[in-house]
Amino acid sequence: MENFSLGRILSVLMLGAFISILNQTLLNVAIPHLMNDFNVSATTVQWLSTAYMLVNGVLIPITAYLINSFGTRFLFISAMVLFGAGSVICAGSPTFSIMLLGRIVQASGAGIIMPLVMNVFLTVFPPERRGAAMGTMGIAMMFAPAIGPTLSGWVVQNYTWRILFIMVIPLTLLDIVLALIWLRNVSKLSKSKFDTLGAMFSTIGFGSLLYGFSSAGSKGWDSAVVVITLVIGVLFTLFFVLRELSMKNPMLEFRVFKYDIFTISTFVGSAVNMAMFGAMLLLPIYLQNIRGFSPLDSGLLLLPGALLMGIMSPISGIIFDRIGARPLAIVGLTITAISTFEFSRLTGDTPYSHIMMLYTVRSFGMSLLMMSVQTEGLNQLPAHLGSHGTAMSNTVRQIAGSIGTALLVTIMTSKTKVHFAEYGNTLTTANPIAVDNMNGLGQSLSAMSGIPPATGQALGLQVISGLANKESTIRGINDAFVVATWFAVAGLLLSFFLRRAVRPKRMKIADTASPTEPQAQLPYRD
Repeated sequence: MENFSLGRILSVLMLGAFISILNQTLLNVAIPHLMNDFNVSATTVQWLSTAYMLVNGVLIPITAYLINSFGTRFLFISAMVLFGAGSVICAGSPTFSIMLLGRIVQASGAGIIMPLVMNVFLTVFPPERRGAAMGTMGIAMMFAPAIGPTLSGWVVQNYTWRILFIMVIPLTLLDIVLALIWLRNVSKLSKSKFDTLGAMFSTIGFGSLLYGFSSAGSKGWDSAVVVITLVIGVLFTLFFVLRELSMKNPMLEFRVFKYDIFTISTFVGSAVNMAMFGAMLLLPIYLQNIRGFSPLDSGLLLLPGALLMGIMSPISGIIFDRIGARPLAIVGLTITAISTFEFSRLTGDTPYSHIMMLYTVRSFGMSLLMMSVQTEGLNQLPAHLGSHGTAMSNTVRQIAGSIGTALLVTIMTSKTKVHFAEYGNTLTTANPIAVDNMNGLGQSLSAMSGIPPATGQALGLQVISGLANKESTIRGINDAFVVATWFAVAGLLLSFFLRRAVRPKRMKIADTASPTEPQAQLPYRD
């Protein structure tokens, strides 16, 4: 009966995690269409992803407090209600601002779901079974990215992007109903005081950092707004850290960084997220806006890699239980770094099959380390720091992913301007070869179209400008992938310092109370 109850609880939690991840992957392929429909730039539209991850990052620090104060059942249902409300707002949004508001509401729910799910897995599974358990959880987590881009591409190509949000609403309602029937609290409740000042410091700090990185693309790195917001972000983040370290019962326990394996694994995961999330945003822009592939083609290109990650997730978990995270991380990050660098060599005619192969190989590399590295770090922590470790690990990784996305899009935008200016400096009247080529093109267009020579010259100049803009954008995307490669290399270097965690004490099994009691407890760790 206990195993049956546990199975139902994990099913409800995993469905919620699947829905939130599915929604995120559905949006990536639709980004170019949203740019056109709302008439916004890449720098602006990336806020739909970065603001989502930022709110996740701001909320995750307080999940340890929320789990201890409200319990699994109430917290999960509340998170799913918020996520569903955000989906309704996004589905009917008439403007980009309303769309962004809906994403923020969605994120306020999704930011609680994943740390809650991971905390439950840490609670109910002993260390020697966590690799396989996390790998099994990874199947559901990777299934969403597997079907998300292809489904999104088909919907956007044939219907409207609003269906992407409408379709998750009934799934969300179903999960809420199942949670009301099946879900029970898994950990003990405790009374703790909410750290309002700490929450304010973290929100201002993380928000300012992300705004600064995101604004650099349009305003420039030397802009007063960018510099001031980055300085404010660093200062308030420092205030937040000092505040938490000074408290007896902090909202987010920074003392988890006293454990070396946890610290290394967290920063390795952060480097991977910085490389991964930014690239997931850049690739659809390249495929659809630059190469002219349909949204469905764009989604299908990502499908083999996502399916491979789903297949490899439980296999990686089993391997992790036997040999640990270090070999998996070294091999996985080596593959990730090489394949990411290959993405920095895109051209205007790179074969579709070659791009698919690169993405699939890159996904295979990441499948070896996504769950194993984080699990290794969490295994080192004693039982009483489990929820804080989960919150800290997810916070740092989400913030890193947000900053990585903002930074890579900023690099793409700023470098595109630089490369376009270089083309402009070349195509001047001082360059006789360029002048002859432009005159020849103008005369050819005039002769073929039967238009006046002056009009042909103007049309020729417009064609050349369009080609220059296309090549500049490709080179800007390549520059961003070079930076993403360095993120992966940094993670690779850190992974050499990983080792097997000393297992904490085995969890104790408490008597399981009646499922009808609101605060009934499943197995928990002292």
